[in-house]
Amino acid sequence: MATKPNFGESIRTLQREKRFAALVVKYGVPDLKRKGKPFQALVRAIIGQQVSGAAARTIFARFLTLFPTGKFPTPETVSAIPLEKMRAAGLSGQKTSYIKDLAEKFSDGTIRYRMLSKMTSDELVEHLVQVKGIGVWTVHMFLIFTLNRPDILPTGDLGIRKGFQTLYKLKDLPDHAQMERLALPWRAHASVASWYLWRVADSARPKPRAKEGGAKLKPRPVSRSTRRRRK
Repeated sequence: MATKPNFGESIRTLQREKRFAALVVKYGVPDLKRKGKPFQALVRAIIGQQVSGAAARTIFARFLTLFPTGKFPTPETVSAIPLEKMRAAGLSGQKTSYIKDLAEKFSDGTIRYRMLSKMTSDELVEHLVQVKGIGVWTVHMFLIFTLNRPDILPTGDLGIRKGFQTLYKLKDLPDHAQMERLALPWRAHASVASWYLWRVADSARPKPRAKEGGAKLKPRPVSRSTRRRRK
């Protein structure tokens, strides 16, 4: 079922929520729109699994250099490229097999990519997890950033759990049921709320401590009156 994103309404709703209002002021309006068609978006999502954003961007850029046409490769082109070349771009053997399986299922019609935007979110999860390596988390990222569904709450994401824990001052990381209960007042706008929860989780990370032998504190200057007293 296709839905038109209405992030303005989501922002207005969250501004009425005590905990989120300050986050809107602090972090501004999120950009949840990503360029790319479904195949490209899912390849990017697979590459981004369990690595940092910076590492994912680097590997994705190297992946693109395998196809010098200047355009994102078609599923058929990806199916034809040797595994060794994909591995040389920095992809693990596991992720290489996932992307190959995705390409094959796009090519043979297993994944009905022209129908994805018309499916409900639950139907999309059921449909896309047919691909090896694509689970609920990957589909949730696709729903938020590619299809721009407004009501996606990826409760299996560690950053979301940590964001809830920090924002709601919870002793322990919440489980799915607890997060769903806490989200009830803004549940229809969970995609935008998730973006703020990720920001909260990022800001809550402890800052690295200075290593021994690092920069030393400069001695405070001694005033003249102090020097006179010391004499």
